[in-house]
Amino acid sequence: MTDELLAALVGLVGCAAGGALVPHAVRRLPEPPPDPEPEEGVELTPAQRQRLEEPPKEPYADLGRRPRLAAGCALVSGVAGAGLGLALGWVWLLCVVLPLVPVGTLLGYVDWRTRLLPSVVVLPATALALGYGLARWAATGDSDELVRGVVSLVVVRTIFWVLWFVRQAGMGFGDVRLSALLGLVLGYAGGTAVLVGLYAAFLLFAVPGVVWAAVKRDRSILRRAYPFGPFLLAGAWVGLVVAG
Repeated sequence: MTDELLAALVGLVGCAAGGALVPHAVRRLPEPPPDPEPEEGVELTPAQRQRLEEPPKEPYADLGRRPRLAAGCALVSGVAGAGLGLALGWVWLLCVVLPLVPVGTLLGYVDWRTRLLPSVVVLPATALALGYGLARWAATGDSDELVRGVVSLVVVRTIFWVLWFVRQAGMGFGDVRLSALLGLVLGYAGGTAVLVGLYAAFLLFAVPGVVWAAVKRDRSILRRAYPFGPFLLAGAWVGLVVAG
């Protein structure tokens, strides 16, 4: 068995097992605090008006009990892990990439259903990815991979922070936090992974909406707010596969 097939098998089995645990993890997520009631006479920001117009968030406890969720998450995680293993081969980067696959599955599912990316998941995952870079530096004495990842984190997060600052109604700050995590991991894989990952994310997000708006002949579709997290995660997967 070649290294690529072995890595794909490990990714398939390990990530599928982690994906099967996603419903349990979703049920244990703490609910976000409610938004404060707007004061009379105070002008609301576009983001605040948008939140007031949205229906109430579905509780995490209910999200984690949806039928066949465990099987679906296991399938998505397993396929994603196998693809990464096959593309990257038996390399050290798998030590951080594969554990993050079920985490990404959880974040993508939660964001798709609630338009929220819980910081209680994103921040520890970022710390895990940073710990990998520090451990590699300590073990090899070569800081190139760590420096590349941290620089990518700073650049990608800055780009998304500017996008969030310019149009908060169209992007949540959870996307900014997630971009830091993905920028760090893509940076470990190299500049090609970063560029392809970001380009793929925006392409996957924009093209289906434009096509659907053209088919329906309804421009209002392009003005609606959609969760960006799943597309960020899918784009990062594409970037890693292409880099591999």
